[in-house]
Amino acid sequence: MPILPDSAYQFPLPEMVKIKQRFQDEKIDNISAAVEKEIFREDVASQIKKGQSVAVLVGSRGIRDIKEIVKTTIDCLHKMGAKPFIVPAMGSHGGATVEGQKAVLEGYGITEQYIGAPIRATMETVIIGKTDSGVPVHMDKFASEADAIVPVARIKPHTDFDGPIQSGICKMLTVGAGKHNGCFRFHQEGLSVFSELIPKAAGIVIREKNVVFSVAIVENAHDNTNIIRAIPGDNIIAEEPKLLAISEALMPRLMFEEIDILIVGKIGKSISGTGMDTNITGKTAFGYVPWGNAPKIKRIIVLSIADDGNATGIGVADFITKRAFEQIDFTSTYANAIASVEPESVRIPVMMEDEEQALRAAILTSQKTDYEDVKIVKIEHTLNLIDIEVSRNLLKYCKNSDKFEMPQR
Repeated sequence: MPILPDSAYQFPLPEMVKIKQRFQDEKIDNISAAVEKEIFREDVASQIKKGQSVAVLVGSRGIRDIKEIVKTTIDCLHKMGAKPFIVPAMGSHGGATVEGQKAVLEGYGITEQYIGAPIRATMETVIIGKTDSGVPVHMDKFASEADAIVPVARIKPHTDFDGPIQSGICKMLTVGAGKHNGCFRFHQEGLSVFSELIPKAAGIVIREKNVVFSVAIVENAHDNTNIIRAIPGDNIIAEEPKLLAISEALMPRLMFEEIDILIVGKIGKSISGTGMDTNITGKTAFGYVPWGNAPKIKRIIVLSIADDGNATGIGVADFITKRAFEQIDFTSTYANAIASVEPESVRIPVMMEDEEQALRAAILTSQKTDYEDVKIVKIEHTLNLIDIEVSRNLLKYCKNSDKFEMPQR
């Protein structure tokens, strides 16, 4: 018995047209110089003492210039006479294993040979304190033993909760540096309390451990580095919300009010913590998000999984291809889902043979009676919203708008 009825093949698929969405692209051209300028500011450099061991925390997100930013940070610390080393601060990512987390860093080009400093990876943690509600705060064992800590983190809106502090320095100091143990324990509290829990827990880390400064990164809609800011440890909790506001203003979006079908070429942890950024899709495995300005999207199709195979967020999709299913690393995917207490995020959607079959199935279930008038948008992934494809019926919304660059005839 065929999956799709005969009627699924009795209408032509909409013609897709390549267009560009326009976003500002103010960026830092000389990354190393920008990092050095920030770290050698008097209020920052004075925090480092000669001979100190310094744990430089690095996460698992796909940050455009992370390789160069981390190397320059290490170089600056060496010039100050410190003894820096890298600590993977990525919670349960990388399959929640030492080898997996080191492999994530290597995938970004962060190796001991390139960085010029050792990478010390462990999943062992120590509890350095408890919040006023009794939640233990875990810290990577190597980081906890260092004389000083320097997190290198991108600041951006989180995919699962709202608040003045979301994804960034404080989250790295707590969930990231807390490794699998800390990540799991925090998620047991529920994402609804993260906006309060993370700043409180970060305050404990900053107070109990010598977080001398952080290298904060803000990217623009073109995925280019817009801001690099070194923040002294005592100012992190006050300054992070200011950078988050800038990040929110720079963030890209799909500039349509309503989309019937969104085709996503690839999802993955290197793209977003939820595989595809919920701030872009407006949807989680539980339904529509109550924040942001994403369009209303009825159906989502996922075509493939990033190289790491972590399919967290696939549960948000309605349809996937056979190829995407075969690319899933179930070990890392399930470890991540259990640690974040969200098995819903990795439920397998309806699997179709290929993109065409998935698209026809999505059209049939789009709640449209005129199948040739279905509004379709196709993106590479949620980090690239500049070069997109749209069904021809969406061009009327793009013409005479400075938000779009139309194809040349």
